Amino acid sequence: MSITKSVVAAAAIAMLGTGALAEMKIYPYKSAENYCPDGLQPVTISGVICCGSPTTSQSYQSAMAHPTPKKKHRAHKARSVETCAEGVKGCY
Repeated sequence: MSITKSVVAAAAIAMLGTGALAEMKIYPYKSAENYCPDGLQPVTISGVICCGSPTTSQSYQSAMAHPTPKKKHRAHKARSVETCAEGVKGCY
């Protein structure tokens, strides 16, 4: 776990030096818990969750959501219940 954090930190420092971090979108990450230090919040940088300050107001979850609308289902019409005599065809 600490190796992953070290790699992310090194990549962030390298990007900061090149100015690439300023162009990247940093999304706020919605979560129930906030384990970040004071003044920081959970954010995502290229899909990696870490602590920081977001550059966009749109959350990562909504940015990655599928853009197609949900399918609407039609309600089925209730069939009338008929009592059919035994041997009569066409009734249900």
